[in-house]
Amino acid sequence: MSVSTALEGIANKAKRDGSHRFVNLYRLLNEESLHMAWKELNKRAAAGIDKVTAAEYGRDLDKNIEELVKRLKEKRYRATPIRRQYIPKSNGKMRPLGIPVLEDRLVQRATVMILEAIYEQDFLAVSHGYRPGKSAKGCVKELRDELQFGGYRYVVEADIKGFFDHLDHDLLMKMLAHRINDKSLLRLIKKWMIVGVLEPEGMTIHPKTGTPQGGIISPILANVYLHYVLDLWAMKPFGNHCHERVKYVRYADDFVCAFVSKMDAERFYEELPVRLAKFNLSLAEDKTRILKSGWCWGKMAQAFDFLGFTLRWDKDRKGRPYLRRKTSRKKLEQGAREMKEFIKAHRSLKLPKLIERVNTKLRGHYEYFGVIGNSRGIQEFARIVTRLLFKWLNRRSQKRSFNWETFEGMIKRLGLLRPRITEERDNQLKLPFLR
Repeated sequence: MSVSTALEGIANKAKRDGSHRFVNLYRLLNEESLHMAWKELNKRAAAGIDKVTAAEYGRDLDKNIEELVKRLKEKRYRATPIRRQYIPKSNGKMRPLGIPVLEDRLVQRATVMILEAIYEQDFLAVSHGYRPGKSAKGCVKELRDELQFGGYRYVVEADIKGFFDHLDHDLLMKMLAHRINDKSLLRLIKKWMIVGVLEPEGMTIHPKTGTPQGGIISPILANVYLHYVLDLWAMKPFGNHCHERVKYVRYADDFVCAFVSKMDAERFYEELPVRLAKFNLSLAEDKTRILKSGWCWGKMAQAFDFLGFTLRWDKDRKGRPYLRRKTSRKKLEQGAREMKEFIKAHRSLKLPKLIERVNTKLRGHYEYFGVIGNSRGIQEFARIVTRLLFKWLNRRSQKRSFNWETFEGMIKRLGLLRPRITEERDNQLKLPFLR
């Protein structure tokens, strides 16, 4: 039986029987599945501590995978310590990223395919993060549509404090055991959670909790954990006892819950930290609050940020209220900083090549933030990038290269991308109604 057929059978069984525990999954980590995983790997990702790149590993791919499968079958496979790297966050702090070696990423990708076959049948529709066919942009749109047309009046905005650093290993393994009765696969997953982390200073630490951000296996493990911690609880035990409708959405560890009833919102606000504490998690108190978010509040309605957007009530040209999505100030400033560093570092490239690479970044920005109602946001970002190009191209030498007239002619000739709305208008939506 091929791996694809086996995974399809697992998915069908998981969908039919929500309590079935799967056995003999470890055997699917064979040459076929690893070749499938290889095709999905990001070949441009940074190398781990062994400094082996995808190009080097791929030169003798068949032999390398054959040897890797042999070690997996003989239980000689060992997870290699992760290289830690820190990147700046929008608030000035540093975000830790874990960079596994290529072989670990390869086996993790094959393992993710197995886990997805099972858990994609279990995960609820409210979970959007790092799932096939779902996206952050779609999550924001779903929340925006529900808030605009659902008559919700209150939103609980919450933030889990250091989720990826405090995920409990023992509890996660118990959660996985609800669906997986294969000790070999569970031991393999545990290896990746407890593997050492090499800090930039050269010191290796062995974390007792958490899962490294950057590992291929980390997103689905986080989704499994929060599926049991939040999703099932918010939709069933808590949701079933609410007086009015509730709308809950989650993307990885970012989530929002909207309510019609103030009583339900206050109960969620009170019970949420108690629920999280049962799983050794806690809330960032300064980022958790109840907001007046319904359009019925008029000017008293409060804006909030979610997945890079600020959601704020406004009025259209005909005076009708609607919930606008605009680029959040933090994301705009973060994007400006990243573009500044990129243009500054690459300003010596030939102009066609530089504009081509800048366009790649602009295309990604417009694709995500080019939603209806956010034309000002993407136009502001375009102006920032234009000014940065003008500034740093004039610093390529001691002599000034451009004035504004020649600069505008150059970017027009080379085709610097102009901001545009990429979201299609949904004509099926109706105006909001007051409840």
